[in-house]
Amino acid sequence: MSFNSRLSERIHRTQSNLCVGLDIAPENFPNGNADLSDLKDHCKKVIEATSGIAAAYKPNLAFFERWGSEGIRWLEETIDQIPDGTIVIGDGKRGDIGNTANQYAKSMFDHFGFDAVTVNPFMGRDAVKPFLSNPEKGAFILCRTSNASASDLQSGDVIERTIQLALDMNENDNAGLVVGATAPDELKDIRKKAQGLPFLIPGVGAQGGDLESSLRNGSAGGSALINVSRGISFAGDLSEQAIHDAADEYVNKMRNIIHV
Repeated sequence: MSFNSRLSERIHRTQSNLCVGLDIAPENFPNGNADLSDLKDHCKKVIEATSGIAAAYKPNLAFFERWGSEGIRWLEETIDQIPDGTIVIGDGKRGDIGNTANQYAKSMFDHFGFDAVTVNPFMGRDAVKPFLSNPEKGAFILCRTSNASASDLQSGDVIERTIQLALDMNENDNAGLVVGATAPDELKDIRKKAQGLPFLIPGVGAQGGDLESSLRNGSAGGSALINVSRGISFAGDLSEQAIHDAADEYVNKMRNIIHV
């Protein structure tokens, strides 16, 4: 089964469009001085609290790589803790070419076992191709990201060409786009032009993106994953119940929006 088909089936089976972003950093704790052991415990808690609610998880590699070799081991442990059948997206925004890109693909897919990755297409199709060679593995190509300065480069013809690149490279039904919730007009326009491609939509929650418009427009012609990180992982008093309740609330809102 292709990655895009598997993603669609996962969303349908779980009745959930939620992707839980695993961005676990000491700065997000009330006292700001959690150690690596605390982070590991909290990350495991987030997974356990949201298991069965989330369609996908998105570990952000930077939050693990920060800790060197210990962080890499933590990432491996984290992936093992995610229940089988769940979509796991490695958020590393890889974007090199040639043999370097091939090695990145081997690392992300063969070693870590991610189901999909995020890819920066700035260097062209050579930076994307190695991540799309296996139909069972997917790549979400950065198109219009959720950060405030994204429009410095991501506008007009650049977005158009990125959409076309993704469509052209979707021969194995495993290409998708990253489109931020903080750019609702662009998201709506991109969806019209990228029918059939799944969207990974960051920016809902702490960044201020609107859940309803993002989900309605993002899912109008393809699968859509709404990524929420801090709004779930650091909800309430940080207890497992508070995290579960936050994730459950998001999913119930999503179900009401699109009548899954």
